[in-house]
Amino acid sequence: MKTIANCISEIIANKPYLEEVLSLKIINYSSLAQHLNTQVEEMLGKPVKSGAILMALRRYSSPSDTKKSMRLQEVLSAMGDITVRSKLIVFTFQNSLTLIKNHAALLNSVGQNPHVFYTFSRGIHESTLIISSSERENIEKYFRNEMTLNFQENLSAISIRLPNGNSTVSGLYYQIFKRLAWEGIALSELISTTNEFIVLVEDHLVDRAFSIIKKLHHPI
Repeated sequence: MKTIANCISEIIANKPYLEEVLSLKIINYSSLAQHLNTQVEEMLGKPVKSGAILMALRRYSSPSDTKKSMRLQEVLSAMGDITVRSKLIVFTFQNSLTLIKNHAALLNSVGQNPHVFYTFSRGIHESTLIISSSERENIEKYFRNEMTLNFQENLSAISIRLPNGNSTVSGLYYQIFKRLAWEGIALSELISTTNEFIVLVEDHLVDRAFSIIKKLHHPI
């Protein structure tokens, strides 16, 4: 049988920002209880007093309090170099029988140039190519017969070196996404390898995004 505590846990699980302010005890519990009253009543199918919800909120204990995770703080503090590459463009193509062949032709053209930023990711239905804007003519030549689903320009990539073992630490990417989201910074693309994480943002946002990510070296 579902209880008020169960409802509160389910609601908070879907709202990570709410979980964090609760763990920091910087929220008005009474106002929050009143705000959640209707939702809890709908989940239980019966009237619920705000006082009971207030009590459940005060007793709530996060199953994964990332704020107090020493391992997470160690990884954030151990992050390596943060580098920025500007003048990037993004093409998204619909997958086709010829796409990989054209991709190989492009690689043969730019593969020996260490100054070209290049990454290619293939999904089930579409593929995205991120590359230095200096190669735009080559892209339009090699992929001229492909269906372009999206194109973006004036982008910059912020690359973050992560320490070994980062993939076993829960909440790491959440910390990055959360702080960027709080500052209203939208991410155009995401790229990750085992020990490197790259976010793509519009050029006018790169300075703010870089500053926010740099501060992750010293989590509060």
